[in-house]
Amino acid sequence: MNAKSTNDPERRRYPRIKTKLPVELRCAGKAQMRTATDEVSLCGCYIETMFTIEIGTKVELVLSLNQEKVIAKGVVVTKTPQVGNGIDFVEMDTDSRLKLREYIAECERQAEG
Repeated sequence: MNAKSTNDPERRRYPRIKTKLPVELRCAGKAQMRTATDEVSLCGCYIETMFTIEIGTKVELVLSLNQEKVIAKGVVVTKTPQVGNGIDFVEMDTDSRLKLREYIAECERQAEG
């Protein structure tokens, strides 16, 4: 690994946007959790939760975008106790990915306007 990749603050494949989206989160052996995103991108999100989930935990998410539902499977990649978790999306059907792409594009257009 070169020095640039370890020091580059923006390592993400897609930029994240600040947005509060309702999220239903499920992981094996735990009760369903309802929370909200702080940021979202095509490849992941950051959720706000006081009760953080361990890194490496596999989760299922249902994001509510206006009247649309986006369903994804993910894995927890970051943990900030009493703040939240970063989640990488590892599986998402084409329809959900399209809905999320359109939502992010609309948010970016509104931010520019």
